[in-house]
Amino acid sequence: MAVITTKAIVLNALKYSDTSLIVKCYTVKEGLKSYIIKGILKAKKGGIKVAYFQPLTQLTIVANHNNKNTLNTIKEVQILHPYKTIYKDIVKQSVVLFISEVLSSSIQEEEKNEGFYNYLETALIWLDVHDKIANFHLLFLLNTSKYLGFYPDLTETHKYGFDLLNGSFSESATNKNVITGNKFYQFKKLLGINFDAIEKVSFSKTERQLVLQIIIQYFELHLDGFRKPKSLQILETVFR
Repeated sequence: MAVITTKAIVLNALKYSDTSLIVKCYTVKEGLKSYIIKGILKAKKGGIKVAYFQPLTQLTIVANHNNKNTLNTIKEVQILHPYKTIYKDIVKQSVVLFISEVLSSSIQEEEKNEGFYNYLETALIWLDVHDKIANFHLLFLLNTSKYLGFYPDLTETHKYGFDLLNGSFSESATNKNVITGNKFYQFKKLLGINFDAIEKVSFSKTERQLVLQIIIQYFELHLDGFRKPKSLQILETVFR
């Protein structure tokens, strides 16, 4: 067993027995890790607080990491980037809940990926300090596919369709996984841009929902065991 100090982003926290939590985190040093925090749900002063483990909270933790397939434990916790708006804004809360659910279902490898961690960290800070965030979740998911290994191939952009299964542009209109027409046009708006450009991308509510459905389908085609997020309906409600 090794004692590790690392930055960590909370993916989810599940109640275990009446007093404990099992927390899944994505860490910068060792990738995906799960921890059991015993007795945290008991009323007590001091110590590790439940509030530290809200979805996508950014932490610095000191933890015992073992080499077996058993749960790790956390010795110390500090909030690394206290969010100013995310937990006060119902729309941002809904976005974070949705994203945490997608990441929990998508990140399946334990190996560390410092580039992916840095992307998550930067994207969440961007979300916290910006107001125009209606398209954030769309670009966030699309960019996440880069670190999961299936970002769209941006060559042959002259073609009039996109093959969701192969992740490339296509003109095979008979293939059920190829999107064309308006679906293709709306989806293409997000390709190759960064977060500072999403304010300039215009979607109606219907178009935004359409693009989100396409991206969810894209994830389903590329990730074994990917589950459609339960919070999807909440997200569609908050963006009108």
